[in-house]
Amino acid sequence: MHETTFDHVKEIVVEALGIQGRSATLTPETPLLDSMPELDSMAVVDLLVRLENHFDIRIDDSAVSGEVFGTLGSLAEFVDSERALSDA
Repeated sequence: MHETTFDHVKEIVVEALGIQGRSATLTPETPLLDSMPELDSMAVVDLLVRLENHFDIRIDDSAVSGEVFGTLGSLAEFVDSERALSDA
């Protein structure tokens, strides 16, 4: 089975935030910012670095906004768009 960007992003979020016990309940609609106490400013930085390393992309700080971290799905969509920019 081919893993999607969402699957990889979900795994990275679970690992970075240490929320393995909630992994099965995470969907693209799962809210992130202001809904997960584990996702503080330091965790955001760590998560961005992990995403950059995993997907071999460079994320410009100016591209990151609250909307990017609105839901798990929006974060995966952002990674897809950054991957497309890296491939261009």
